[in-house]
Amino acid sequence: MAKAPERVTIALDAEAAKLFREMRGELEISQSELMRAALKFYSKHRALFDTVDEEKIYAYSDLLSVGEHIILDIDHWILFLSFIETHPDSEKFWEMHQKVSLAHAEEFKQKNHKAETVLRRLEFCNLFKLSKTSDADFTLLLGYDIPKKFVKTEVEDIFSKMGIRAEVREDFSKLRVKILP
Repeated sequence: MAKAPERVTIALDAEAAKLFREMRGELEISQSELMRAALKFYSKHRALFDTVDEEKIYAYSDLLSVGEHIILDIDHWILFLSFIETHPDSEKFWEMHQKVSLAHAEEFKQKNHKAETVLRRLEFCNLFKLSKTSDADFTLLLGYDIPKKFVKTEVEDIFSKMGIRAEVREDFSKLRVKILP
């Protein structure tokens, strides 16, 4: 004979109780099944909650799920950029890069993104690590000097097309961005 399930009693605050009722209704499962599923999910994915920024998880999911972005090894990225810099037709690449940047600007503008949101979104693409000094001052930490031209061109083109006035200054393996009034 199967052992009877262990019973527990829990107390939920108003917000949690509301979420519990809503999810139970949406999923059309018993409250016991909802609690078991939630506990199993949390147990399986606990490391994500402890180590990764929730905003990044959603951004990665959004970026990767539609198939318009890829995950690329950083060594390949640096290799591609190094090759482009030395290629005789590199100017053609930079013209095409500008077109892509302008298309991104249209998307960001359509979604009414602000400068910081755009920089965060580009950070999620692992183009740089973003450090915010003030509401108008940001440092883009590149890790390498090679992607500097690529990132600077992209940020300048996107902001320009969006009507965001910004000054982008180069530093060693970083860019300093000042949003102008």
